[in-house]
Amino acid sequence: NPSLGKDRADTVIIGGGCVGVSLAYHLAKAGMKNVVLLEKSELTAGSTWHAAGLTTYFHPGINLKKIHYYSIKLYEKLEEETGQIVGFHQPGSIRIASTPTRVDEFKYQMTRAGWHPTEQYLITPEKVQELFPLLNMDTVLAGLYNPGDGHIDPYSLTMALAAGARKYGAQLNYPVQVTNLNFRSDGKWEVETPLGIIQTKRVVNTAGFWAREIGKMIGLQHPLIPVHHQYVVTSSIPEVKALKRELPVIRNLEGLYYLRQERDGLLFGPYESQEKMKLQDSWVTHGVPPGFGKELFESDLNRIMEYIEAAMEMVPVLKHANIINTIAGPITYTPDILPMVGPHQGVRNYWVAIGFGYGIIHAGGIGKYLSDWILDGEPPFDLIELDPNRYGKWTTTEYTAAKARESYGFNNIIGYPKEERFAGRPTERISGLYDLLKSKCSMGFHAGWEQPHWFYKPGDETGYKPSFRRTNWFDPVGREYKQVMEKVGVIDLSPFGKFKVKGSDSVKLLDHLFANVVPKVGSTNISHMLTPTGKVYAELTVSQLDPGEFMLVTGSGSELHDLRWIEEEVVRGDYKVHIENMTDEMGVLGIAGPYARHVLQKLTTEDLSDSSFKFLQARHLKLAGIAVTAIRISYTGELGWELYHRKEDSLTLYSAIMEVGQKEQIDNFGTYALNALRLEKGFRAWGAEMNCDTNPLEAGLEYFIKLNKPTDFIGKQALKEIKEMGLKRRLAYLTLETDNVDPEGNESVWHNGKVIGNTTSGCFSYGAQRSLAFAYVPTELSKVGQNLEVELLGKNYSATIVQEPLVLTEPTRSRLQGKGRNPK
Repeated sequence: NPSLGKDRADTVIIGGGCVGVSLAYHLAKAGMKNVVLLEKSELTAGSTWHAAGLTTYFHPGINLKKIHYYSIKLYEKLEEETGQIVGFHQPGSIRIASTPTRVDEFKYQMTRAGWHPTEQYLITPEKVQELFPLLNMDTVLAGLYNPGDGHIDPYSLTMALAAGARKYGAQLNYPVQVTNLNFRSDGKWEVETPLGIIQTKRVVNTAGFWAREIGKMIGLQHPLIPVHHQYVVTSSIPEVKALKRELPVIRNLEGLYYLRQERDGLLFGPYESQEKMKLQDSWVTHGVPPGFGKELFESDLNRIMEYIEAAMEMVPVLKHANIINTIAGPITYTPDILPMVGPHQGVRNYWVAIGFGYGIIHAGGIGKYLSDWILDGEPPFDLIELDPNRYGKWTTTEYTAAKARESYGFNNIIGYPKEERFAGRPTERISGLYDLLKSKCSMGFHAGWEQPHWFYKPGDETGYKPSFRRTNWFDPVGREYKQVMEKVGVIDLSPFGKFKVKGSDSVKLLDHLFANVVPKVGSTNISHMLTPTGKVYAELTVSQLDPGEFMLVTGSGSELHDLRWIEEEVVRGDYKVHIENMTDEMGVLGIAGPYARHVLQKLTTEDLSDSSFKFLQARHLKLAGIAVTAIRISYTGELGWELYHRKEDSLTLYSAIMEVGQKEQIDNFGTYALNALRLEKGFRAWGAEMNCDTNPLEAGLEYFIKLNKPTDFIGKQALKEIKEMGLKRRLAYLTLETDNVDPEGNESVWHNGKVIGNTTSGCFSYGAQRSLAFAYVPTELSKVGQNLEVELLGKNYSATIVQEPLVLTEPTRSRLQGKGRNPK
């Protein structure tokens, strides 16, 4: 008989699929006393029990490789630890390249994997055939091989994790349905069930395709949609039965399917194109049917016939095999295919681990990751791509459906650097300039916003043309770079996250949150929020506009990620402040270049001269009669201002600036040119040079970290210890000799035949006419003049650590000129 067992808990986990059970196992194993998991029918009901169970070390991203790695290492020893058989097979897996571009992608992925512990090899067709003798080799150009990959039985895996969770003291209660969630004023939750109420410190939603229903109980619309995924299993095949060892898993990327051995037969599952694939939209509009648990959808072989034929072409023994089973079940997708994992902004003590399209390989690692975060108060490493707060009010049901179609259909699409995907765009997040600029430039997507990447001129090859090498934007971006360095340029920065903070404790709050000092009234600085262990949680510009009134600005991708951290600190310290998210109400224009002052001065009576409006000053003024908060700062490192204003004034303000700037030949520039300009100045970027994997000292941010300020800011003690211990690695600034290919970030850095570090970002320097990159390298290899190599597309290019920056910033050049020294 089901019972609640207790009415108090530290953590209540809602949903008993492999992800929820893994979290219960990890929390209990780490020593949390009262862990309660509630499942409304039985463990594995939903998407776990019918999964194909694939496990792979490979992930095209960077941080998720760590999740895959941990999962596989855990699954290897679960049987021994819990006494439960898990049915883990590790015959390896091979991704097949049958086009030259796909081979480039594999080379691109090799340099991204080289600095991780995962084994990954680019192998020849001969080696592919040796490992998988039943393959038709006609189109095979190369393979990407991960030894140790394979598949696991999802039911057995969940049961082993459940046995482990119970062994360490967690309670798994089923069938117990959660009927409501009530938030109490003391920050705890009341979880209502037909058997009574449990009071808990935190709730974790791991409810799979029921996660939307749980979210709705507290007014959240989680952007999730169920997708129909089918796979087929064949009867015994003599040629398979005759093999001495199990076949590796094959992923035929052009054919859009995976294929593996299942006993003496084969199992394979396709990812249909956008037009063919099927969403279960009715569940989004009308909710999941109440009884749906271990049910399946009706299979539809017609929908996947072309993929079956492609598989027979590739693995000819399939032609004579009988299909004995077709599984068609729901898997949950988020708009970008990646799950949502972590605490949710706007509600306290509510966590999610939902939207897993690949829950089996993610379950182990996510259980550990989330358990560490819950227990330590900070994420164990950076995984911002899974932040549930990457979505917001702009993420509508229509958008979610359009994106899920695209993501499912694009499952095996080539993953280019700087990739753009166009379904569901634009969202409601468009700046006041969007309609004017959309036909004049290539737009990028940033947290729902459309923002110009680069602008077209007559004679340019326009449009989105992705490539692993230099492509159609390379020369136009050089032109925009020159525009800002020599004349004056304007950029739409409206996607910035923008918060207003005011109240009697505002100074006290910011002094505790940030490692820099609080700026004086009328001033701005660059400040970092650190975690308790001294990692860089965020970088913001902080301006004190009026006494006790601040504006905080962050990158578009960090808006709610940063806001949640600040709000949590407000509650923890009981600060008397009011915080307002102004992101959608405010537009921002950046103007930069030697003539920037000249142009703006024509629009205002305010004195903009250097002595009157200094670098890093902020003030309210009128430009062309429009109220603007102007900050003298520019990520280009050139003379410039950021102009904050009401979004409805953007077009008028932009038009006025462009109009009066004609004599100075004013023009637009986009974010690609901005990136080249900031890299030449040696400016670091959050999410690249610094994040939750790096401390500010190794990132070279000492200038902004005031260890001697009296306030005990978050992370201060940890940083003092890090400083005392000495740094193991440092951020270095490299120039490279390349040909038609530029570093991006996340490539392997080599020295003496070994991988010793990784790049964090890079580009072509239009000023120095060579490639430029930041990279983390061991301290002993971080001196200026050190020769290293950077691996790009399968080739190691020579690189040299140079003195940073390549180009001095405008304020520094002016200062040196004032002292009579000639800046280079």
